[in-house]
Amino acid sequence: MEISFWNPFGGGEGEFVERIVQNFNNSQKDVYVKQLRLESNEYYVKLSTALSSGKGPDVAVAHVDRMSPFVKAKQIMPLDDLASEVGFDFRDLEESNVRSVSFMNRPYALPLDTHFHMLYYNKAILKKAGLLNDDETPKLALSTPEAFIQMLQQIQAKVPDVEPFAVNTPYFQEPFLNMYYQAGGELLDESKTKVNIHNEKSLRVLKFYQQIYASKLSDVNDKAPWDTFHNGKAALWMGGVWEAGYHLNESSLPAGIMPLPALFGSSMQWGSSHTLVIPTYVSKDKQRAAMAFMSYFSKVGSMLWGQAGHVPANRAVLQSQAYKQLPYRKLFIEAQHGVKFAPQTDKYATMFTTLSEELQSIVMGGMDPEEGLVQLEKKMNSVLAN
Repeated sequence: MEISFWNPFGGGEGEFVERIVQNFNNSQKDVYVKQLRLESNEYYVKLSTALSSGKGPDVAVAHVDRMSPFVKAKQIMPLDDLASEVGFDFRDLEESNVRSVSFMNRPYALPLDTHFHMLYYNKAILKKAGLLNDDETPKLALSTPEAFIQMLQQIQAKVPDVEPFAVNTPYFQEPFLNMYYQAGGELLDESKTKVNIHNEKSLRVLKFYQQIYASKLSDVNDKAPWDTFHNGKAALWMGGVWEAGYHLNESSLPAGIMPLPALFGSSMQWGSSHTLVIPTYVSKDKQRAAMAFMSYFSKVGSMLWGQAGHVPANRAVLQSQAYKQLPYRKLFIEAQHGVKFAPQTDKYATMFTTLSEELQSIVMGGMDPEEGLVQLEKKMNSVLAN
């Protein structure tokens, strides 16, 4: 039986997925998976259209924060009964991952991983700045925002031809949420019906970043900060775990990696997860075939997927010596425990877009952060209300 598998993975990630699909197809003769890779910037438009029309993939990738609308519209199916039929046990996955895909106490997706940010550092630059220990770990001031800024100023003074801290200004909502969640912030109030972002915590975080930009410790006009770091022109970079192979395997780049510094009081941070879902229009036979592939991806393919940089949701793989022996993976496991997934609301994708656009107005447009947060909260509440 042939089933179609849609995913948005390109580059290095796409190569790992291709190998997992090939290995599954070669491992048995009952199911053949035919994958279709779509461009990431158009993926959810095409997936939403397919789910609405009842014609599309038999199994598909969905980020955990994109699931709620599909569940609400009954376009994807709960997987607990189907999992039992093929011998898959959701208890074999990390509890936080299972909770993130559960609605009305039923899992509607099979979570593959957790992905989040780490702090990458250039050892050569830190050594010039007098901030590298003998064991090549960074000697960073990580206790408070003020201490962190002073440390960046030391880099600026001693290595003036580099950017001390490459901030992901093009996608500023991510570095913002990392620090906002550290400060104990929430996007929604307890009722989940109102946005709660105009507060002292978010104001403090925005002022922290604005001071960094104003002091030229980061270039607010850097359109590709990930490349700035990769090209040896930045001392620090807050990048994704999925970038680990790209940065750490570059022989000309003396890069290291560590968990994000807990500058605002905790180790909580933004994160997301790739999951696999089955549309409700899929026939019963193809449902079982899709679930068999998903089970294989989790139990067997997760080791390869872990090599791509993601932290596997499958506990056996996560705790295996083979995974832990990969470079820096013990640090990944440590950092994973602080990940805060998106609130479960079918408006999240639109809210996130609004958050992104309004934060850009504040950091790029030079808007007063207090005024910007008032406007941001008003627009996000409008999204929730409509």
